[in-house]
Amino acid sequence: MHERSKVSQKAFLCGLLLIGLLSIHSQAQVGLDIHLVPEVTAIIPGQSFRVGLFLQHEKGWHTYYQQPGIVGVPTSIVWSLPKGFTAGPLEYPEPEVTHMFQIKAQGYERDVLLQTTLQAPDNLQAGQRITLRGKATWMCCGKTCHPGSKQLSLVLPVSSESTLNAQWHPVFAKERSTFVKTSSAWQTSATEKGLTVTLTLKPVDPTARPFDLEELPPSVVFFTEDGWINSDQSQIATYQLDGSLTLTLTRAEFFMGKNTPQNLFGVVQRKGGWLKDGSLRSMKISPMLFR
Repeated sequence: MHERSKVSQKAFLCGLLLIGLLSIHSQAQVGLDIHLVPEVTAIIPGQSFRVGLFLQHEKGWHTYYQQPGIVGVPTSIVWSLPKGFTAGPLEYPEPEVTHMFQIKAQGYERDVLLQTTLQAPDNLQAGQRITLRGKATWMCCGKTCHPGSKQLSLVLPVSSESTLNAQWHPVFAKERSTFVKTSSAWQTSATEKGLTVTLTLKPVDPTARPFDLEELPPSVVFFTEDGWINSDQSQIATYQLDGSLTLTLTRAEFFMGKNTPQNLFGVVQRKGGWLKDGSLRSMKISPMLFR
């Protein structure tokens, strides 16, 4: 096993051990405040609406993305909803590079809103007050790491009309603007040999923002969506003569999925956006992996 692989393996195992120990000894709310917040002022019978987990981090602390990388635990919620209500999946905005001690991971240091869509039953009566409950769990890390959990609740009235919550709707909308999206303006391909994965990104549409060859190093970061790529290893970006860019990545030695992925599932983030108008900072990709 080469030296880089040994370091990767050691970091991963240490991370798992740390998580296990902290999960046993700590359930305190340390490093952040967390609240359940609404995007609307009322629930309309039979209609869907959005609520979210709002996480306010203290300076120097962070929590984790839905796929944290080789260390960390994603923030989640288990709902206890009134009869007839259903909840969609928790939706995360674009990730950031964070560090658990010296290990690079995927998460958030800024205040962040994780949101979901709830569906109300159609047999509600105007004038009712509905209590939405859920147990949130997370890991918050600074100089130390602390798993935490908290029972959250939110009370909303039932009405035939509803408006957007003046305080929280702008936060919901801003976070949705950072959701990762696919784009036909870029062509992606990926090859794998041993622990090395090479990702190629090529502009194929006039709307794609071409690479600036004077930008060194290129401001492109890959985030793994399934844990196949080691989040702690360096990513080497290289410009190509045909206008494309290659990212050399390192495959994680330990994969928690059931089957070997046939595609490279990830998000590529670029300062200034992937399109000429400056939009699409984080692009979702899934090229087939050629081995």
